[in-house]
Amino acid sequence: MRIFLGIALLSLTTCFQAFGQYYKFPESWSGDWKGTLEIFNARGKVNSVEMTVEIHKIDTSTQGRYTFGLIYGSKESDWRPYELVPVDPAKGIWKVDEKNSIVMESYHFGPKLLCWFVVQGSRVLCTYEKTDDNTMVFEVISGTETAVSTTGNTKQGEEEIPEVKTYPCTVFQRAVLKKQ
Repeated sequence: MRIFLGIALLSLTTCFQAFGQYYKFPESWSGDWKGTLEIFNARGKVNSVEMTVEIHKIDTSTQGRYTFGLIYGSKESDWRPYELVPVDPAKGIWKVDEKNSIVMESYHFGPKLLCWFVVQGSRVLCTYEKTDDNTMVFEVISGTETAVSTTGNTKQGEEEIPEVKTYPCTVFQRAVLKKQ
C-alpha cells in the first residue's frame, strides 16, 4: 500500500509541475505562432488571412518585457510590433503596448490571455489560448457598444431581478496557430 501511495504522490507531483510549466507565462508562450485567421459574420465566413503572433523576450528589457507582434498577411502589408509589459504578473495583470499611445490592460488566467476594450463604438474581446505546447487559439468577438435589449429590473415576489443588457455580436474571428 505504501508503494502505491508513493507512486500516486509522485505522479500527482509530476502533474502539478507540468501544469505549472504549461501555464508559465509568457516564457512558455515564446516563439512564432502561425496559422490562418478566419473572419465570420451572420452569413458565414467572409474572409481569411494568414496570421503570425511573435512572442519573444526583449534582451535589453530589465522589466521582463516581451515582443507581442501581430502580422496579418506579411510584415510588409500589416505588422503590429506591440510589446507585452508586466504590471502585476502574480495577479495575471499585463499590458499590451501598441507603441502609439495605446496601452491596454490584459489578463492572464490559466491558459488564456484576455483583453477587453471599446474602440470607435465597438466592444471587442480578444483571447489568446495556449491549448498545448504547439497550439495557440486566437479569437476576437466584436459588436457595437449599444445594447440591443434591456430586460429584468423588476421584482418577482420578494426577489429583486437585476437589469440585464444584451449586446450584439457582429463579427467573430478565429485562428488556430501552430508554433514554428
